[in-house]
Amino acid sequence: MSNKILVVDDDLHICELLKLYLENESYTVYTANDGQTAVDTFHSKSPDLVLLDIMLPKMDGWQVCREIRKISSAPIIMLSAKGETFDKVLGLELGADDYVTKPFDAKEVVARIKAVLRRTKDDSEAVTEKKTVVYDGLEINLVNYELKVKGVAVDTPPKELELIYHFASNPNRVYTRDQLLDEVWGFDYYGDSRTVDVHVKRLREKLEGVSDKWTLKTVWGVGYKFETKE
Repeated sequence: MSNKILVVDDDLHICELLKLYLENESYTVYTANDGQTAVDTFHSKSPDLVLLDIMLPKMDGWQVCREIRKISSAPIIMLSAKGETFDKVLGLELGADDYVTKPFDAKEVVARIKAVLRRTKDDSEAVTEKKTVVYDGLEINLVNYELKVKGVAVDTPPKELELIYHFASNPNRVYTRDQLLDEVWGFDYYGDSRTVDVHVKRLREKLEGVSDKWTLKTVWGVGYKFETKE
């Protein structure tokens, strides 16, 4: 069964071009030309991946990304003429998996789609046997993307949950920001790594004072680690 791709762009030419290339690679392709239609189509078709433009009528790409992330962790690749670091960081913080700046080569977009889908499949297989990490007052569950703090479920965006899962699965290992972008976000990120700092800050707000047996610690000049105390 072929993967289903939703292409969202208000430029009909771009939609048709990407549809042509993707169908040539045996993907099933749906298109939407405004944000509201994109959300509706996502609900009705449940695509495996979304190519999402930012500047859209009715509802912009940021909001579409937020709406999708409320119900799904399906990969999202942002498409936009906006190449500023701020836009890339915002997209990643909202849960996007990759970011392609216009003008782009359609073959490159197809290659990125293949890489993201392959990584998603690999990640799914890798956590088949172990999808839950438990510490004192903390439970991270990747089966249903749930974070529990002292037994209470805490609303957590997918990337935050994946980040704390990655830390907690490798206690006392120090990670640089670039390593985290590569291993958690899973793509070559060109630009500011502040997005890692933002995610760590938000996690700390959720986890502050939960236990004296572990902590999400800054290793100054290097990065971060999930430190456990024996």
